[in-house]
Amino acid sequence: MSQQQAPVPSTRRSPSRALRLRAVTATGALLVLPLVTACDGGDDAEGAGGGKAAPSVTAAPAAGVVAPARVEVIAGLTGCKAKIRIDADELRQGLCHTEKADYLITTFPEERFKETWLEEARVYGGKYLVGTRWVVSVKPALLESFRAKLGGTIRELRGIGPKPGPK
Repeated sequence: MSQQQAPVPSTRRSPSRALRLRAVTATGALLVLPLVTACDGGDDAEGAGGGKAAPSVTAAPAAGVVAPARVEVIAGLTGCKAKIRIDADELRQGLCHTEKADYLITTFPEERFKETWLEEARVYGGKYLVGTRWVVSVKPALLESFRAKLGGTIRELRGIGPKPGPK
């Protein structure tokens, strides 16, 4: 008589959802770094996440669109056709290239993913246009014109290290 042995469970684990989110978030933050500068005096109004915030606008006044929106919709409102760089469960990210600037549009299926992404991006500092389940990373000089098209709030995130300025 032969005895059957129970199958041995594999010790190999699939990456957890949190680990995948961290990896995607870190990748997204690294992609944003060259596109965003952290040097701006700004004003001293404090926003959520340790950053500064401009007055909130939630709808896209010029287009009559209320966020959340898809990467392609936001790209169309800003005058470009986005090249999708990341298409994951936690976020979608597209790169836009125009004569004025290159910029990233990131959308999220849930608000909590956006807040996690912003918390990770805080390390790099910079200014971002933030809406309901979306973030646009563009040169600070263009943020106001993008806000007029898309709505949202301009958030300044503090980077690591001392604040630039006179000593």
